[in-house]
Amino acid sequence: MNTTLHVNIDKKTKAEAAKLADELGLDLSVIVRASLKNFLQTKTFHVEKTYHMTPYLEHLIEEINNEKDSSNWSGPFSSTKELKKHLNKVIKKK
Repeated sequence: MNTTLHVNIDKKTKAEAAKLADELGLDLSVIVRASLKNFLQTKTFHVEKTYHMTPYLEHLIEEINNEKDSSNWSGPFSSTKELKKHLNKVIKKK
């Protein structure tokens, strides 16, 4: 059996939270329910927004690191222009 929880909160906070929830593909009801369940289970409260690399970016970084260990490595670079040129060559190999 479900019940309703009424929470008073300022409009700005609600709008910002709704926007962030939407960015995550959720709505505020899901956020509140999950937060309350987590709070009860862990007896702690923690929130975090993190960014994760895409598999493509992880692969590209791995390839660049492998290249550093080979004779194909052009670094260290004297300018960002030089670095971009090298990265573009690595990307074009894909």
